[in-house]
Amino acid sequence: MLQSMEAMDTLIAAHVSRDADRHVRAFADALPFRHVVIDDFLAPGCAAALDREFPDFERGNARTEDGDLGNKSTIERIRGLGHSFAKLDDLIQSRAFLDLIGRLTGIDDLLYDPWYFGGGTHESRHGQDLDAHVDFNRHPIEEWHRRLNLIVYLNHEWDDAWGGSLELHSDPRRADDRIRRITPLFNRCVIFETTETSWHGFPPIVLPKDKRGLTRRSVALYFYTKERPAAELAATHSTIYVDRPLPEHFAEGATLSRHDVQELGILLERRDQHIRRLYGELAEANTRLESAHASLSGLGMAWIRATLARHPRLRSAAHRLRRMLRGR
Repeated sequence: MLQSMEAMDTLIAAHVSRDADRHVRAFADALPFRHVVIDDFLAPGCAAALDREFPDFERGNARTEDGDLGNKSTIERIRGLGHSFAKLDDLIQSRAFLDLIGRLTGIDDLLYDPWYFGGGTHESRHGQDLDAHVDFNRHPIEEWHRRLNLIVYLNHEWDDAWGGSLELHSDPRRADDRIRRITPLFNRCVIFETTETSWHGFPPIVLPKDKRGLTRRSVALYFYTKERPAAELAATHSTIYVDRPLPEHFAEGATLSRHDVQELGILLERRDQHIRRLYGELAEANTRLESAHASLSGLGMAWIRATLARHPRLRSAAHRLRRMLRGR
């Protein structure tokens, strides 16, 4: 415990614990769903070290669902990225850190994900966006309940006008959707709950020509619990997206520019990707169902044969019944 507390003091800024009560209130009262934004979250030396060791874009997984090279690169297992990432990995699985995040959010008994499913380092280039979505709700291996996302941004320069700012939605499917926009600035931490209504994403990154060398960088950490409140339970599902709507100027009588045609193609391809993914998941679910049905059927016949073998009177009755049915 002493070592984990020392790591906390080295890697997490002292004001996070000192101002914990204020963060607790902010998280509980936040709209459109529970979240808190904490600036200068990491100790300055820790943030600078992660910035230096952040992997090159080409090192990560930058392939789309169709296998094409995309504008987003991710590495899930952060421990091998350098000394500072290994220290961060040690910290976030410590009881001291998990208890601190539990205190800030009111969610006890948090669990660290050693596989970093969907998490790790994220880097997005010009043109990348993230449709509003709610996250997958169960851990793929342990079946724990996903409860919190913790994201630390590592961008020394960013402007909301460039897109790419995190957006928290009340409901992106409704016309009265309320949005909280959070600029992804350096060492800014966002912690938010993951439920069936925690919609979030970011609009397309459109950088000025003289800023095209910039990318949107972050470290994403996800936390789980073995149980969750009954009111929040839902059937297990993968990430659920709401496709970005057509721009408002796509109206009757409008003339589409070359940029408009490109954007329309991107939106249609994104929707097709989501449909293909859903069809794939449906086909996989049907295959598993058929396999389970076949296994149960085989097990049922084996049980019947074994039971008849142990009970001669039942076997005799079964034979008589079979002869009667054949006679009919």
